[in-house]
Amino acid sequence: MQRVDVAIVGGGPAGSAAAHAAASRGADALVMEKGVPRADRERLGPDSTDAAGILDYWVDIMGIHPDEFPEGVVQDHLDRAEFIGPNEACTLRSTGIESSYDRFGYTMHRARFDDFMRDRAEEAGAEYRVKASVKDVETDLAAGVGGDDPRHVLSLGSGDQVGADFLVLADGPQRTVTNRVLDDLLPEGAKASERLASTTNNHIAYQEYRKFPQEVYDEVDGAIKFWWGVMPGHTAYPWVFPNADNVCRVGLTMPIGMDLDDVEDREKYALIHEDDERIPSGKEYVRRILEREWGDEYDIEEDFPLVEDAGKTRGTETYPISSTKPIESPVDAGVCVTGGAMGATSAFHEGGDHVAVRTGAIAGELAADGDVSTYNDRWHEAIGDEVLRNVAMAELCRGYGPDDWDDAFRIGRRMLADEKGYKMFEQKFGAGWGATKLLLRYQWIKWQHRDGRYVQLTEDEYAY
Repeated sequence: MQRVDVAIVGGGPAGSAAAHAAASRGADALVMEKGVPRADRERLGPDSTDAAGILDYWVDIMGIHPDEFPEGVVQDHLDRAEFIGPNEACTLRSTGIESSYDRFGYTMHRARFDDFMRDRAEEAGAEYRVKASVKDVETDLAAGVGGDDPRHVLSLGSGDQVGADFLVLADGPQRTVTNRVLDDLLPEGAKASERLASTTNNHIAYQEYRKFPQEVYDEVDGAIKFWWGVMPGHTAYPWVFPNADNVCRVGLTMPIGMDLDDVEDREKYALIHEDDERIPSGKEYVRRILEREWGDEYDIEEDFPLVEDAGKTRGTETYPISSTKPIESPVDAGVCVTGGAMGATSAFHEGGDHVAVRTGAIAGELAADGDVSTYNDRWHEAIGDEVLRNVAMAELCRGYGPDDWDDAFRIGRRMLADEKGYKMFEQKFGAGWGATKLLLRYQWIKWQHRDGRYVQLTEDEYAY
């Protein structure tokens, strides 16, 4: 059996960040990654599917400046985010949060970013093993750190076993391994696999890589564009993210298993047609948003062709997005749950790489030091404001319909007049009654989730 200090399940941003942090501090760190083939990657690696956009202050949360990236990771430099409702729109040109990065943000090639993170971890001395599927984890709570017997024994699909003092779970929002580990550390009958089930706690996302006509690409260049109130579902929206060479990612996120018969005022949603009998597929939603925005001037299939050597397979990819409130980790068992597996990413906005990298790095650092007891406190301190903001904004718009989104964007234009960005929610009242109601509700939601109350599974719920 191979013995390591830190065993890391999952080789995405959180797992690679944990490996880099642990190895940089002299720990023996091993990343186990199943490995997924992609059209845009020569070697096997993590799933690498998300919209992959980073805003200015996320650079500081992540702790990695884009100047460190090799060529091709950064795809487009951003100067704005456009939020488009059925009839109203609002443009954000500043997040309003102080940052060391002097641009609004950037989009990136996620697979190349993950390869960079892997190379960075390996250069620090970590081992990154691909085609390593973790089938079982046994935890001995009586085993001490550095003892003859490891605290965690991981059984791999190959039949190999790995023993480790510390376990970092970074297997993404589907929590394939995480839920099994947590099930064993919760009281009898309290199943993480039920409480945190992917089908009820995640959204599904779909996107296509499309080559845009030059005139249209010039129009969207520098902007991440989101349409709200055009399709049903809590935090459900299509997007366009510009990449390099006139390629854009056109995609959407939506709840899993939504029934169209349960949608109120379905006729108000621009991407729902009168003859629809069920919620459209992701592919159909993409076609409809392209037709709605540019179909009057262009033949969508001919003028916006799929880029078949991009993405996961033939220019398309489907993936889960964590839409949960985050969970705390069973640190007394030497276990840290990071990134998407802990629910630190959010379906409200695109991109969770910054919080995945940060939580992974904290876990790796503490594991290398031989004590992860402060992990939950450390991640709350590092990303708590970001998580609270996302939870509050998602709750704020729960139940919104098309008319509500138009109201929000009409109010938002007034509140954003002096480029306050997210700080528009911290300004004094004075932008009218609509703005006052919006501010009061947002601040009330934040107050309800204060002091870490945005978590859905707390450390004291585990049974050791």
